[in-house]
Amino acid sequence: MSRGLPLLHRRRIVVAGVIGGITCASVAVGAAMAGQDGSSSEAKASVKAASSISCPAVEGSLPEIPAEAKAEVDRNLALLDTQLAEANKRLSTSQGEGGPNFVQNAILGPLADKRKSTLDRIAISIGRRAEKPTGLDALAECTLSGGDAGAGGAASPTAAASAA
Repeated sequence: MSRGLPLLHRRRIVVAGVIGGITCASVAVGAAMAGQDGSSSEAKASVKAASSISCPAVEGSLPEIPAEAKAEVDRNLALLDTQLAEANKRLSTSQGEGGPNFVQNAILGPLADKRKSTLDRIAISIGRRAEKPTGLDALAECTLSGGDAGAGGAASPTAAASAA
């Protein structure tokens, strides 16, 4: 009989944890709905979660793409879209993680590195058939937009300047 008692306590702890998680989730949703004026810290956290990552458009910045390089460039442009979608997903699922520079260090910085590599591949692909485009590195930096974009050390001044 004493062996069943610890199991019973473990079940209660698990249920309490699940109930606590539901309560926390409903508090965050309630704060987003009730504190729309942004006066409470919970409402500000909800607004921060509504932020998204914006990156400079690449397609309009490219020279004419040779037909032989079009398929490879299109694949890399699609990869840029995938990278942005993954970064936005990471941003939405990591609310409240890390310190003040979390978004810059864990999301925007790695995204810029990935984008720079992909932009280099695009330039190389075009450069095999025509003049290699320059200056694409300026399109690698992304910033937060919407919500409380300035919170959390979101973007460096150079990232904001290159996106403009």
